[in-house]
Amino acid sequence: MSKIKNVFVTGGAGYVGAVLVPKLIEKGYRVKVIDLYIYGEDVLAPAKGHPNLKEIKGDIRDQALLEKEIPGTDALIHLACISNDPSFELDPRLGKSINYDAFIRLVDIAKKNKVKRFIYASTSSVYGVKEEKEVTEDLSLQPLTDYSKYKALCEEVLLKKREKGFVTLILRPATVCGYSPRLRLDLTVNILTNHAVNKGEITVFGGQQLRPNIHIEDASDLYVGGLEWPDEAIDGKIFNAGYENHRVIEIAEMVRGVVGREVKITTTPTNDNRSYHISSEKIQHELGFVPKHTIEDAVRDLVAAFRDGKIPDPMTDIRYYNIKTMQAVHLK
Repeated sequence: MSKIKNVFVTGGAGYVGAVLVPKLIEKGYRVKVIDLYIYGEDVLAPAKGHPNLKEIKGDIRDQALLEKEIPGTDALIHLACISNDPSFELDPRLGKSINYDAFIRLVDIAKKNKVKRFIYASTSSVYGVKEEKEVTEDLSLQPLTDYSKYKALCEEVLLKKREKGFVTLILRPATVCGYSPRLRLDLTVNILTNHAVNKGEITVFGGQQLRPNIHIEDASDLYVGGLEWPDEAIDGKIFNAGYENHRVIEIAEMVRGVVGREVKITTTPTNDNRSYHISSEKIQHELGFVPKHTIEDAVRDLVAAFRDGKIPDPMTDIRYYNIKTMQAVHLK
């Protein structure tokens, strides 16, 4: 049985955090969330007001705030970042300050305050484009963008600072898909589903690029597992976590299969031929982690949310789109 009781989640009001945090509360953990809440103040509504939840509106670059709030933490799940390549490229200086510089201080403060376990959300894009059919954790990292480069550098920092009593776990999840109260409609499966439901047409740019995906329920379960797996199974380890690797055109066909055959699919050329694929055999073999949900499940969940009115103004509301929101809030 895990001795972890108090969990600190950075970015806990983000896309994955909004699904993860209520799960942690339901499992009996005491949770502190730090987030800027730029995508909405109500994304943790299912857990809001619970005595085991403390929400902190703040910036992970605020060292004094971290020094105040981290003491008493057993495990830290680090989700907060400027997420994905285009958002990072809007302001590379800002991206580095949040994704890398703040990370180093966060790790140091966690260690100083006797945090027992540090779980880091990296990304499967750190590998860059690989020719190998099975992209495993022991292959070299060749990040193609600053976003991926700093994710890889943070992994190095964390592994160097690992020591007895400070257990580290690095997870490299695939692209997440599915419904969340803090929804993103700028991710492959979610984009295609939104357009299929609300435009009746999907435009696929290129189409032959491979994209690994993981359902948001499985992604959040991954971090719950990070609290529950024994130290010796995870300490200092790195795991890919994804689902099947599909070409974008295949994902579009899956979406059409769920939404309806009347949805039109149009393909158009693209200069972006990045193609990512990963093997998740290690996490299955060593930890027994197997996704329970499919891409089609994610599409069905999104379709139901659209039809239930949970996603108002999906084509125009900037809160569903990281770049548009980042441009509007002018973070410094």
